[in-house]
Amino acid sequence: MRDEILSRGVSRRAVLGGMAGMAALSLAGRVNAADAGGEAPALAALVKEGKLPPLADRLPKKPMVITPYEKVGTYGGTLRRGLRGSSDHNGILRMVGNQSLVRWNLEFTQVLPNLAERWDVNADASQFTFYLIQGARWSDGHPFTADDVVFAIEDCVKNTDLYSAAPAQLSVAGKAVSVTKIDDYTVKFTFAAPNALYLENLATPLGQHPTLFPKHYCSQFLPKYNPNIAEDAKKAGVSNWPELFRARCGDIEIPSRWGNPDKPTLDPWVVKEPYTGGATRVVMTRNPYFWQVDTSGNQLPYVDEINFGISQDVESLMLNVISGKIDIQERHISVLANKPTLSQNMKKGDYRLLTLIPSTSQQCQIYLNITHKDPAMRKMFADKSVRQALSLGINRQEIIDIVYFGQSQPYQAGPRPEHPWYNEKYARQFTDYDPDKAGAMLDQAGYGKKDANGFRLRPDGQKMFFTVDVIPTLYPDLVDALELVKAHWAQIGVDMKVNTIERALYYTRGDDNAHDAQVWPGPGGLDPMLDPRDFFAFHPQGSRYAIPWSVWYTSNGKQGEEPPESQKKRMKLFDEARSTADLDKRGAVMKQIFDIAAEEFETVGLCLAVGGFGIIRNNLHNVPEKQPDSWSWPNPGPAMPQQFFFTS
Repeated sequence: MRDEILSRGVSRRAVLGGMAGMAALSLAGRVNAADAGGEAPALAALVKEGKLPPLADRLPKKPMVITPYEKVGTYGGTLRRGLRGSSDHNGILRMVGNQSLVRWNLEFTQVLPNLAERWDVNADASQFTFYLIQGARWSDGHPFTADDVVFAIEDCVKNTDLYSAAPAQLSVAGKAVSVTKIDDYTVKFTFAAPNALYLENLATPLGQHPTLFPKHYCSQFLPKYNPNIAEDAKKAGVSNWPELFRARCGDIEIPSRWGNPDKPTLDPWVVKEPYTGGATRVVMTRNPYFWQVDTSGNQLPYVDEINFGISQDVESLMLNVISGKIDIQERHISVLANKPTLSQNMKKGDYRLLTLIPSTSQQCQIYLNITHKDPAMRKMFADKSVRQALSLGINRQEIIDIVYFGQSQPYQAGPRPEHPWYNEKYARQFTDYDPDKAGAMLDQAGYGKKDANGFRLRPDGQKMFFTVDVIPTLYPDLVDALELVKAHWAQIGVDMKVNTIERALYYTRGDDNAHDAQVWPGPGGLDPMLDPRDFFAFHPQGSRYAIPWSVWYTSNGKQGEEPPESQKKRMKLFDEARSTADLDKRGAVMKQIFDIAAEEFETVGLCLAVGGFGIIRNNLHNVPEKQPDSWSWPNPGPAMPQQFFFTS
C-alpha cells in the first residue's frame, strides 16, 4: 500500500523495540457506513429483491478503508489461480485467508491494524489489549465481537481434546495465553511472561486463531455447548466430536478449512464449491458482509469469484498459464527452469512477470533425522562428523550451475548475508567440495569398510543407505538437486535414494518420525525470529531433523523426547529473546543461538535461496509486481487481493 497508509501502521522497529502503552493508529474511520460509495451489482440486486440488507447495515459503522495500490477499481470477473494435487490447501490460505486481528504491510516491515483497529501494549509486553472494529460481521451476517475471540482461544485452542498443547505463538514460559473480554469490542491477551514478538506472530498465518472460529456456529461442535455432540458425531459418520469439529470448523492449515460452505468466515470470499477429495476446482464467491471499503467507500472485494483449478501436474499448470487461463500464479511454477518458457510466452499468454523477493536463507536444506527410531540410523545421523563429511561430499557449485543457472552461492543456514544478524560460520562452514576429506572423516567415524559395489558399511554390517523425502509437486528443483547430491555421495561410498512423495505422506512420515531424511527450503533468512525452526527444534512440523525434540519444547516437556543440553540451552535463549523488547539485546541473544547452532551442525544446506517469480495477467490491476516470498508474509495475501480488479 502507499506510504500514506503505511505510515499509519507500526514499524517493525517499533514493535521489536517495545510499545509500552503505545496504541497503533487505525485505518478505519475515514468512511462512515452511511456514506459508503457502492457495492457489487449482484449484491445491489439482492438488496432490491429484499434478500440482503442494505449496504450500510452490512458494514461496520466505520469500516476499514484500504487505499488501492494503483487506483479505485471496478466490480466483476472471476480470478483464476491454480492449485496442485490433493493437499494444496495453503494455496487457498495464501490468497484468501489472511484476516487476522493485524496484518503485514506490503514491504513486510510494519504490523498494521486489521480486525483490531488499534491496540495497547503494557510496559513489558506481557499484556495486549485489542480494540475490535465495531460492527464487523461474519459472512452470514452475525456480528463479530469479543465473544468470538475469547471463544476461539479459551474454548477451542486451549481445549486439550483438540490441541495437545497451545500453539507456540500463544504460549510463553510453558503457559498458554489468557484471553478475557473487557467489553463487546475489547479483548485482553495476558501472557505469563513478556512476549515482545506477539504482534509480529499475530500477523503471520499461524496467528489467525483469534478470528478463525465463529462462536455462534462452532460452539455446536463442542461438548461444553452441545450435550448431544457424541450422537451428532455418530450421525455425521465420524468417530468422535473432535473429528467432527475439525471437519466442520477446520483449522489454520488443514484442507477442511475450505471444505465446509456452511462455516461463516471473515474472508473477502467464501466457499462456494469446497475443497474435498476428488474435486477438480475450488470456487469462492464474494462475502456480502466483508468489512473493508476502498477510499471511495466502495465495499471490497472487487472481484466476484476466485476459481482455483486443481492440476495434477506442474506441466498442466504451466500450459494453463501460457495459454492465458490463469490470472495470477507463482506457486508451483516459480522454478528457474520455467522462467525462459514463461518469458518467451508473455505475449501469447497476455501476462507480465511478477518478481518474488526471497525471505528464506536456504534453497534446499537437508534434514537428517537425528532422532531416528532405528538405533543404528540414529547413531549414524547423530554423529556430527558424519553430517560434516556428507556436507563436504556435495559439489554445490555443480548444483548451482546446473539446477539454478549459476544464480546462487554455497550456503548452510542462518540469516541471509544482508541481515544484521548474519553469522559467517553458520552460513559458510563445510561448503567446500572436498570428497577426499569427506571419505577420511567417514573412515574415522567407523564407516571405512565397503561392500563389493564400493558402498560403505555401518558397524552392524548394513550398507550406509538412507532415503531423502521430497515433494516433487511443490519443489521440483529440489528433486533435481538431490539427484546430483545422490551422485556426489555415491562417490564417497554413501548410497541415497531420492524419495519423491505426495505432500500429505511427507507430513505423515515426518509427524510419525518415520523418515530417514527430508528436505525443505531453509527459513529464517529475513525473519529469523518468526521462523527459527532450523536454529533449534522449534516447530513440530518444521524442525524435521528432530521432531520429537520440538514436540518436547512445544508441550513444555510433557510429550516428545527430551533433547540434549545444547538444544535446551537454545530453547531457553529463544524464550529469552522473544521476551526481550530491546532489539539490540534481542540480537545479542539470537547471535548466541546461531553460534551454538553453527557448532552443532545439525542440518546440511546446499545454496542460498534464489529469487522467485510468477505471472500476472495484463488486465489484472492493483497487483504489486514485486512481493516478498515468505510463509510469514503469505504471498500474495498481504498485497490485498480484495483490491485486485480487472479491466476489459
